Amino acid sequence: MPIPRVSPLVLFPLAALLSVGLASNAAVNADALQWADAPAFLPPGAQLAVLDGDPSKAVRITLRLKMPAGYQIPAHWHPTQEDVTVLSGSMYVGMGDALSKTGGTLLKPGGFVALGAKMNHYAWTDEATVLQIHMDGPFEITYVDPALDPRNKK
Repeated sequence: MPIPRVSPLVLFPLAALLSVGLASNAAVNADALQWADAPAFLPPGAQLAVLDGDPSKAVRITLRLKMPAGYQIPAHWHPTQEDVTVLSGSMYVGMGDALSKTGGTLLKPGGFVALGAKMNHYAWTDEATVLQIHMDGPFEITYVDPALDPRNKK
């Protein structure tokens, strides 16, 4: 049975609300970002800000993700490469079909990982963490185990 894909338009109906509204070549400081609860494709508790681009379109996008201590993102993949930099806190990232806390690499502030297109990966935090994510849109996420997809939780 094929894994259902969700349209990026469904994932980011509030992209304009989350965006800081930057024009090309505009500058912004961290205290000017507009944070909102992350959309339902991520587990509850995270916040997201769109710095550049429209996540529902096929353009380069830059996002910031705030995760609380103890946050976990189950194994998933994206159709395009995801480049992640830790800005504050720390995050463990691992590759594979299921989250395994024995198989991750700890990334500290300044740490970086390039996650190739369709590469199964997962992440978790032990402390509050802020990431910066660059990728080509439209943003899509497919969980390896559909039962762990937060959009399927009732």
